[in-house]
Amino acid sequence: MRWLVQFGYDGGGFSGWARQPGLRTVEGEVRAGLVRQGIAKSVSLARLEVASRTDRGVSARANALAVFSERTGDALLRGLNGTAPDIFCTAAAPISEEFRLRAALRRVYRYYEPAPPSAVARWQRVAQWFGGPIDVRSFGRGLPGDRPLIRTVESVEVREVPGGLVVELRAPSFVWGMVRKIIGAIRECDQGRLPESRLRAAVEGRERLTLPLAEPERLILWEVEYPVVWTVRWSGPNRHQSQWERSAHDTLWVRQRLFDGFASMHRVSPDRETAFPESMRDER
Repeated sequence: MRWLVQFGYDGGGFSGWARQPGLRTVEGEVRAGLVRQGIAKSVSLARLEVASRTDRGVSARANALAVFSERTGDALLRGLNGTAPDIFCTAAAPISEEFRLRAALRRVYRYYEPAPPSAVARWQRVAQWFGGPIDVRSFGRGLPGDRPLIRTVESVEVREVPGGLVVELRAPSFVWGMVRKIIGAIRECDQGRLPESRLRAAVEGRERLTLPLAEPERLILWEVEYPVVWTVRWSGPNRHQSQWERSAHDTLWVRQRLFDGFASMHRVSPDRETAFPESMRDER
């Protein structure tokens, strides 16, 4: 049976999806778990495929992979969720051998940008230029530059969330680095380093731009959508996943306390020497 599996992961613990010698990657962990968990007799028989390859630091909520296994759907998800505690396989559905994993209906990314509320309108104004067919030569990595390369972007929406804003990008496919380059372009316009007229020219293919890549840690592959009904759902998390979740929450809590501590130091008036007790001031 060939299965389509919905899965996610915290990108902070991986050097991206693709296997790399000496580095921890999502693909490496999944491949190692296929035989160890009894999902397939060998990695080659599993014929593992993935819908979207993410870079180092990029997380995923609902990426998709395909795998051959003799297991039932429930047993498959149970085994895959034993692969690594920071990889979560949430749903599965049987698919045919002809099913093309890369030909998804759409891919949805969300980028979280710490920014004041006043920035939302400016980001929305710039983001509108990315709706529809665009020439992606300025917005990808490793692309040929001698001819237009068109991709259709369904929408780029910006909205306010607590502490900043979120940019949601929807398209059937993205070239390598495209989401982070689009965010970098919007940021350059917002900060006055790139005129909107030049951005429009790049979108239309009349100019080539060299744009920065936005930070990968703020990017989440939110969903890869297919015309598929998920017939099996994971009822987890399992014990190891729960332990990892608790540890991750604890780490975030401690780091927030550290940042609060830094902030309290910044708020001390310069003419107050509260960092040192009275008895120690002469010893500095």
